[in-house]
Amino acid sequence: MADAKEPGPGAMELGSPPAPDAAPSPGTMSTRRLRSEDYNDYSSTDVTPEGSPPGGINGFAHPESYQRFGETNGTTWYQTLIHLLKGNIGTGLLGLPLALKNAGILLGPLSLLVMGIVAVHCMSILVKCAHHFCYRFQKQFVDYGGAVMYGLESTPSAWLRTHAVWGRRVVGLFLILTQLGFCCVYFVFLADNLRQVVSAANGTTTDCHSNRTVALTPTMDSRLYMLSLLPFVVLLSFIQNLKVLSIFSMLANVAMLVSLVVIYQYIVRDIPDPSDLPLVAAWKTYPLFFGTAIFAFEGIGVVLPLENKMKNPRQFPLILYVGMTIVTVLYISLSVLGYLRFGASIQASITLNLPNCWLYQAVKLLFSFGIFFTYAVQFYVPAEIIIPPLVARVSERWGWVVNLLLRVALVSVTCVLAILIPRLDLVISLVGSVSSSALALIFPPLLEIATYYVEGMHPLVIAKDVAISLIGFVGFVVGTYEALVELATPATVINATSVLVQ
Repeated sequence: MADAKEPGPGAMELGSPPAPDAAPSPGTMSTRRLRSEDYNDYSSTDVTPEGSPPGGINGFAHPESYQRFGETNGTTWYQTLIHLLKGNIGTGLLGLPLALKNAGILLGPLSLLVMGIVAVHCMSILVKCAHHFCYRFQKQFVDYGGAVMYGLESTPSAWLRTHAVWGRRVVGLFLILTQLGFCCVYFVFLADNLRQVVSAANGTTTDCHSNRTVALTPTMDSRLYMLSLLPFVVLLSFIQNLKVLSIFSMLANVAMLVSLVVIYQYIVRDIPDPSDLPLVAAWKTYPLFFGTAIFAFEGIGVVLPLENKMKNPRQFPLILYVGMTIVTVLYISLSVLGYLRFGASIQASITLNLPNCWLYQAVKLLFSFGIFFTYAVQFYVPAEIIIPPLVARVSERWGWVVNLLLRVALVSVTCVLAILIPRLDLVISLVGSVSSSALALIFPPLLEIATYYVEGMHPLVIAKDVAISLIGFVGFVVGTYEALVELATPATVINATSVLVQ
């Protein structure tokens, strides 16, 4: 689980691969394995040098006319489904109940449903365009940035064709912003939950059935908790071996899965009368809902890498629809049940609303444990994009020193940003509005227009793509503005953990 969003090869396109014969050193962790054109699992029949693969712009290519062979040791449909779920489920899920408060008990679920449908449609657009360019240019694999670059090269505009390489760079930039944004969210999440556990330690009981209010013991500001966590996160970031990281990722996924099960069993009990909850919240707070929701749905970066690694890639469209249906149902159910259970007192993370008994205190620690190790997985992406080109500029003798210093600097930047924005709900909404909306909603429809416009597109398809991109752009602008306004407004209580917990 990432936000717990699992990094994928599509996120690596700004890195520079080593020479073909060079073996990657453990200190620099070559990005070659994760780059777009190093995969050897694309093969096709009935390929034409120009134009679309059979199936055109109407969807995924037909199996009869599109043959794709996956890796012999690739992932099965079940493994791919699990990875897809991991790539879309994380801290954003825990913030959705508060997001629902910003939209309304009726408008919120309907909006999540629509956003889920649009998100999976944009994912399918990205896969379809990547297939198109694999056919057209005889590429083995095209990643997100490469698809955007080739799309700009296909447009009638000479200026866009000349500057097409900037498409790859812009996608890479937003991927970096997204991943570092996740890391900032993790710092705030860890600090808030640890602060609440420590402050409620004296009031922790063995009775998990009572609903009594516990007065929290004064403790450090959450920003001091972030600083206290910094050395441990820095040490974690020094792990550069993906196999080692995969072990921590597995432990994190198990911890978060167990935590979610316990959270669900609590919130389905003793739901109060929801008649006093607004069906539609004030429109001023809706952009904050949009930012949090799109943050939760932004798993588009893992789509192409997962499809590329399958043993039988023809199964991927079905897996995509099934997986995203599960994700959407999970998002809607947790957000609705959480909001119904806690009402107006819902906090930035639903874990902060859990009782102060040993079981739910353990859940907070367990989920924090998972998020802590997920940080290393998410940090791997921007580190492998930014660090190798800079290390290559110094001598081999100093390369490992520069590598470690850059890692310390990047982790420190995420910590400082988290300290500057110590409100979990707002940092999630800001990251979602700024970067996730671009990757998940704005770029894919524009990519479809750029890819297929010269071949002829139905006006309704163009109108649909323009509408989705405009919605994403409006959400990007308004959501970012509202989040910044909220940040500039002094809050009565900065730390959600200073509120009395039921």
